[in-house]
Parts: sequence; structure tokens; C-alpha cells
Amino acid sequence: MKAWVLYGAGDLRLEDRAVPKPGAGEALVRVKAAGVCGSDIPRVFETGARAGSLIPGHEFSGVVEEAPGELSAWAGKRVSAFPLIPCMRCDSCLRGLYETCSSYGYIGSRRDGAFAEYVVVPAWNLVELPEGMTFAAAAMLEPAAVALHATRRLDLAEAKSVAVFGAGPVGLLIALWARLRGAERVFVVGTKPAQGNMAGKLGFSDFCDANAEDAIDLISKLTDDAGADACVDAAGTVRSVSDCIRAARAGGQIVLVGNPRADMRLEKDVYWRILRKQLKIFGSWNAGFRSEEASDWTETPAAAQSGALPLEALITHRFALADLARAMDMMRLRQTYFCKVIIE
Repeated sequence: MKAWVLYGAGDLRLEDRAVPKPGAGEALVRVKAAGVCGSDIPRVFETGARAGSLIPGHEFSGVVEEAPGELSAWAGKRVSAFPLIPCMRCDSCLRGLYETCSSYGYIGSRRDGAFAEYVVVPAWNLVELPEGMTFAAAAMLEPAAVALHATRRLDLAEAKSVAVFGAGPVGLLIALWARLRGAERVFVVGTKPAQGNMAGKLGFSDFCDANAEDAIDLISKLTDDAGADACVDAAGTVRSVSDCIRAARAGGQIVLVGNPRADMRLEKDVYWRILRKQLKIFGSWNAGFRSEEASDWTETPAAAQSGALPLEALITHRFALADLARAMDMMRLRQTYFCKVIIE
């Protein structure tokens, strides 16, 4: 098979590799589409593989090519997959909180992933696709489930106005979920006009380009000086976290989901606002998955199939597998606007 193999920071090579063999409890999936996550960029260009070599890629969909023994019913099914592989032994796993497993594996970062023609997946992690869902949309189920998980950290019975700081794919998906789950007004804060165009395409008229106007002042004005009931950081920067704290109303909620690229330090005045406003702050990590039970990974495909969650509307670029390096260079250099980038 063709596979992109990461050997070290900046050393990503397209190679011929043997098709992997599924072990006990695993299935072989022929990859049809894979999303390039923002986290793939620092992994490929800055940190490299954790050890030895690695095939990256954790957002994907495909068809089960081989499912040995008692798993044979999976053969031929169209699937996506929960990429986190829980240990099933730690306290979190024993409580069914697999996303907070303390000793997890991960497809595309701790074991070979989907930037290849085939990937091996534990059958427990497989998710069968709804009829009619495209492979491109299905490759976005992972970030969409992450976004749903973040909005579930909010009490939307109390939060009628929600401000999302960060207008990349996850931020926009959080905004979509907040609206679907009952938020009456959703503010989207980005850093470039093209993000505003995408937000408008998705039906969000309250967009702020934080590099052109003061997001805190705008949200204050639009909420009669109260501030937003809830703020979500989907960018993972000191600025975005600080702005969440500044923009939230007294007694408001904050959810932090953006992955930081460096140490986070808050100014004293910003920290004081947490105390003085008596803010409720929650972290959000990955997504809930229960294999045979309702979870983020069951609600997400259902919402996408119904049309309530327009996943493909976020796709701005599609590349062939052979052009993955070009796609990643585009994302790293940020000279062209992109939202979701899909490898087909």
C-alpha cells in the first residue's frame, strides 16, 4: 500500500509498505477519506513521531476490508472510528469515561493511522456509517464529536448566548452544536475576514474579526453590557482564553477545548475576573464513546445524516493521498484560507 510515514520533525515520506494485518479484536479498513487535523501540523513539522516511525492521521472513514473470526459481520461495512484506544484498566475506564483514560493508545499518534490506503482498527472503536453519508463527511465525525463533547460541558438551559473564540473547524462545529442544542444567540470570534465568510455561510451573522475590532466590546454591546452567558475557547492561546474570561458575564460558564501550542500564563487582572465574576470553568477533552451505547459518537452521525449538521459545508480543500505533503504545507504556511482539508 501507499503510506505517508513520519520519521522525524519535517521528515514525512510517501512510501510503499506492506498492508498491515489485523490482530485479535481488530479489523482492516480500506481508507476512503481522511481529515487533516490542526494537531497534525505540529506533529509533522515540529515534534515528529513519538518513537521510530509513524503513519499519522486520526480522522478517517472507509470500508472494512478484513474482519477475522467472530468479527466477520463487520466485513464490507462503511465505517469511521473513535481514534482513542482505552486501556480498560484505569479508574476512568472502569467508570466508562474512556476519553480520560490515563494510559491510552491513539490511532495516528501512538500507533499507525490513516494517511495510508489501509489502517488497522480495534473493532470496539468502529462506528458504522448511516446510509447515504459520504466518506468525506464521515471523515469529519471525529472533530464533530469533539465539538459536541465540548458543548455538552455547557448548561445551555442557563446559557442562552454563547461566544466561541476560534473559528477553525472545531470552533465552527461548536457554534453549530450550540445552536442545535438551544443557544438563542451564538457569537463567533475569529482572526480573519475569510472565517467570517465561512461563519456567514453556516448562518452565523454575529462574527467578529478580533484583529479588526475589539471582541469584548462588541459582545458587551450586543448583550446590553452583560457579557455572554457562556464562552468557549477553541483556539488554545493566551489571548483566546483571556478573552473568554473577559467576555463572560458574571456567574457565566467557560469551556476550554483548544489545544495549546505553548505555556499559558494569565495576567493578574484576567485571573481576578475569574474570582470576581465567580465563573464556572470546565475542561473538555476528546469525545465520549461507548461502543454499543448512546454517546457523542452516536448523536453526531445522526445529526449529520438529518442535515442538521452540515459537515461538508466546512470542507474548503480536497487532495489526493499523493498530495498530502502539499496540503500540509498549505496549512503550515497559512498563506491561503482553509477550513477543513480532506484527503481522498
